[in-house]
Amino acid sequence: MTARMNRRMANEVCGDCGTAEPGWASINRGVLLCDDCCSVHRSLGRHISQVRSLQHSNWAPSLLTMVQQLVTSGANSIWEHSLLDPAMARSTKRKPSPNDSLSTKADFTKAKYQYLAFVHRLPCREDDDSTMQDLSKQLHSSVRTGSLETSLRLLSLGADVNFFHPERGATPLHVAASAGQTGQVELLIVHGADPGALDINSKTPIQCAKEAGFTDLYERLMACQFELTDRLIYYLCGRKPDHLSGQHFIIPEMADSSLDRSELAKQARKKLQALSNRQFEELAMDVYDEVDRREMDAVWLTTQNHSALVMDRTVVPFLPVNPEFSSTRNQGRQKLARFNAREFATLIIDILIDARRRQQPGGQHGSISDAPMTREEMALALGRMSGFSDEEPVYDSVASDEDDLENQRLSDPKGQRAESMASSDLSDGPITLEEYLQVKKALAASDARVQQLLQVKQQQQQEISLLQSMVQKLMQENANLRTQVASAQATANKQEGNVENNNAAASRSGRDRPISMFETRAAPKELSTWKEMGKLPSTEDLVAGMPSSIQQDMGVAGAGPQDDSKDKQASDAASDYDNNPQDEQERQQEVNTQGAEPTSLPSQDDVVRKTEQITKNIQELLRSAQESKHDSFIACSEKILTAVKEMAALFPEKPRSETIRLSLQLLTSSAQRLQVQCHHTVPTEPEGDVDMQLLTQQVIQCAYDIAKAAKQLVTIFQ
Repeated sequence: MTARMNRRMANEVCGDCGTAEPGWASINRGVLLCDDCCSVHRSLGRHISQVRSLQHSNWAPSLLTMVQQLVTSGANSIWEHSLLDPAMARSTKRKPSPNDSLSTKADFTKAKYQYLAFVHRLPCREDDDSTMQDLSKQLHSSVRTGSLETSLRLLSLGADVNFFHPERGATPLHVAASAGQTGQVELLIVHGADPGALDINSKTPIQCAKEAGFTDLYERLMACQFELTDRLIYYLCGRKPDHLSGQHFIIPEMADSSLDRSELAKQARKKLQALSNRQFEELAMDVYDEVDRREMDAVWLTTQNHSALVMDRTVVPFLPVNPEFSSTRNQGRQKLARFNAREFATLIIDILIDARRRQQPGGQHGSISDAPMTREEMALALGRMSGFSDEEPVYDSVASDEDDLENQRLSDPKGQRAESMASSDLSDGPITLEEYLQVKKALAASDARVQQLLQVKQQQQQEISLLQSMVQKLMQENANLRTQVASAQATANKQEGNVENNNAAASRSGRDRPISMFETRAAPKELSTWKEMGKLPSTEDLVAGMPSSIQQDMGVAGAGPQDDSKDKQASDAASDYDNNPQDEQERQQEVNTQGAEPTSLPSQDDVVRKTEQITKNIQELLRSAQESKHDSFIACSEKILTAVKEMAALFPEKPRSETIRLSLQLLTSSAQRLQVQCHHTVPTEPEGDVDMQLLTQQVIQCAYDIAKAAKQLVTIFQ
């Protein structure tokens, strides 16, 4: 199958210059390359393009299938988007032809892959977190399908290959493994996905594939997890461990171990074992890149025509500079090229031995030497082992702001030793593999918890904003009501001046409770007309006279600019605060008895004034919740409870109206619950764990109930 795919891809052309029968492939870019373009790709470094030979490299079948699918689906158009757009073709560089010089091809290749000059750009800033998060969520959805081109396009735009989805609780690799998408798994692994990452259930992608019944994918993910050490082992002895049987390491032995017995080698080995896990991982990755460079050089030499005396295409003498690494690390990576075969093999064996020790249960590092090797000391040790002097500029200089300070520090042995001791004091202490795995699992769980808390916080902020807007609206309505009540009373006084004396007394007694605070579009009934009917207006009559916006806010359905009798009936049927006929009779009876008992019910002005006081206190509490000032909750709740008690004191102990009684009960009980919840923000025990997010949510709910009850009381007195 591999040979058939190689023949099929051989019919393609080079993705960069169009040369026929390309012999190389860039596995992370999804394009085929000729010899000229391959030499340029290799000079850019593996962080830009990961190159392999179609005929001579060792391919995993699923990886080769992934590359072939990207090539046939036109993945090259992702990197040449603007070149394919006729509107932008004149303003961009011209794609080179097969006969162009190597320098022309090199300039185009750097612009295409290193600077991404032709990739489609989103209409936003690259550092926009919301856009990057949205792209990463799209990647989660894309890896469920077989569309590799879509996933590669999202990765080119900046999607995070290890993005932990807060709702799904997994990374894209977990999703692809659970769905059995082998091609997507290969694409994610090539772009840096972690096969050992944990989801919200503490499962790795390997476990997800195994539980889903994808045996081949499970075995491939197992091999990807040990890709680094397997590549080093295969480079030394030409075989790989059997991971399914529990064998993860093969440690070759040197035929002549005289180099191992040298004092310098022993000191270097001690320094290697004393490295922290992070430093050791970086060193192992650098050695992995050097192995890849040496293997590609060997393949390159076997495929080139050596009859020409001068060739533009040359081997890569050392690892190219990676701008994401420090100047010191880049210099140390380039010094790996100084090692001869025996020295490099000895270094690889030492790394394999120490990697096995670090991964074994109970294995510790850092106990062999009390001074961990810094990156600078490691570079010096590598230079001494290779037999070269550090004064020799056999590697290219890496431009950095740290160069001057680095040169001064290297020229001062005392300063170098002091810095080494300082880094030793700050280095990681001895830990076991089991502790490392526990910490990694705890970090994954913490990340999941943080994502959940961020989502809860966002929901709470939305609820707080909604409540604040509702409180502002209520305050505005209360101010309008007070203004319109005064206007209505003045109008009523003017109209009642012409009424007979026997009706004037009745009219004055009824002005304590205004009939209508607004002028309706239809002709309203005069106050004297209601008195002639022998009754005061009901709540429904008052609501019908209000503007449509107030009616809708009070929960009356069907309120609109036209206020006829049919609209009023529909409004009465759908109102949140309307009552049945029996409650209306009780409320009417309560209102009619005001003349006999003036102190039984408060005036509308008193109710509105107390409601405004409650509303202002609720606003203060919501601001404290939004600013996470939990220590202010108790003071705010006490103010709200005091205002509620003052509101309740305006009413008789047992109001006759069922609606008023239920509203007062809801008001007082919500205020008491609010005070209890606010006191819970202060832990009773010194080591008590208080879930502030949950308590804040409960406090907001109590505040909402208080506002709702106050609104019901204001509505009753309208």
